[in-house]
Amino acid sequence: MKVNQAEFIISAVGPSQYPDDALPEIALAGRSNVGKSSLINRMIQRKNLARTSSKPGKTQQLNYYRINEDLYFVDLPGYGYAQVSKSKREIWGKFIEGYLMHRELLKLVLLIIDLRHPPSKDDQTMYAWLKHNDVPMCVVTTKADKITKGHWAKHVKIVRETLQMAKDDPLVVFSSELGVGKDELWAMIEKEIDWPQPEAPEIENI
Repeated sequence: MKVNQAEFIISAVGPSQYPDDALPEIALAGRSNVGKSSLINRMIQRKNLARTSSKPGKTQQLNYYRINEDLYFVDLPGYGYAQVSKSKREIWGKFIEGYLMHRELLKLVLLIIDLRHPPSKDDQTMYAWLKHNDVPMCVVTTKADKITKGHWAKHVKIVRETLQMAKDDPLVVFSSELGVGKDELWAMIEKEIDWPQPEAPEIENI
């Protein structure tokens, strides 16, 4: 997909604030500071549309980014940040669960995991929950540029084994710095939202 336009729309704190233009939505879930905002910026080829932060737990709403007039990226609050109060985490949990379970326009969840480290208990819980509830999902392992390419397969194996992924469950190795995985991820998103592909030109019989 060629991105001609991308803009931040709203930080939604409830269903009444969700956009009502019926565009398909791609949600990004993951631990705080795992690189969700950087992934969005790389996917749309913009430096600072999705704001990155060195302070974990900053995203506390559903941040909607409209891409062309084709879809939304929805950045979910990061999970697993200890300094967020237990009551706040419970509120976020119910909020996110409601969105993931009941938002009809949600077409795919990108579960973002740092390739350098085995998935955390929170990552495992989120993966198992999405799987149990049949929410369409793709695991995206970020920060691949932080380790040598020769070690990617080893780290991918650890991620798959820790999450107990099935052999055919999708996983994309990604680097916001290098652009690795961008085209593969776009191809998957286009398939999930039934994005129209250009028709092959007709060949006239001579």
